[in-house]
Amino acid sequence: MTDGVTDGVERARGLLAGAAARLGEADARDEALGEYVEPKPVLGIRRDPTIRSLGRVWRVGALLLGSSPETAGQVWATGTITRVTEAGRSQFVSVSAEVRRAYRAAAAKGHFAPGDTVNHGATPIPLDGTLVDADSVLFVRDGEPRVRWSATAGTDVPLRTYLDDRVGLLVDPPRGATA
Repeated sequence: MTDGVTDGVERARGLLAGAAARLGEADARDEALGEYVEPKPVLGIRRDPTIRSLGRVWRVGALLLGSSPETAGQVWATGTITRVTEAGRSQFVSVSAEVRRAYRAAAAKGHFAPGDTVNHGATPIPLDGTLVDADSVLFVRDGEPRVRWSATAGTDVPLRTYLDDRVGLLVDPPRGATA
């Protein structure tokens, strides 16, 4: 591994750790991180899917930063986001509405607090040499950590600029942006 590669990965780690520290010091609102699980049938009886808790994270746009002891120092690409509310009954309005209803039911079955936001389907991002020229949300190019809104987005920005902007919005939200 060249020094530029090592420096870029270390810079990414440092920037992410700094962002997490700033969010923690500000007592910024965090969200649940979960894993969607479809249990295997037991004695031929199907069981309902659930979302299993993996800890807490701060959602910083396209990135999730660990905010609890289970997730500290880790980062994920944002996946699916579900608000924990009553799932309601199936109405077959549209496939996407039924998928959202199923996720709400799975979150409720996972014992998340009503009104909480659950992030699931998130992709872990290893903070190592695989960041170099990666085709993911977070990557290092020419020794500089960078981020894009999605793995397929054509444009990217320096991680430092991105975190300053996104963390700033969580730490000091614009007037009227919070309840």
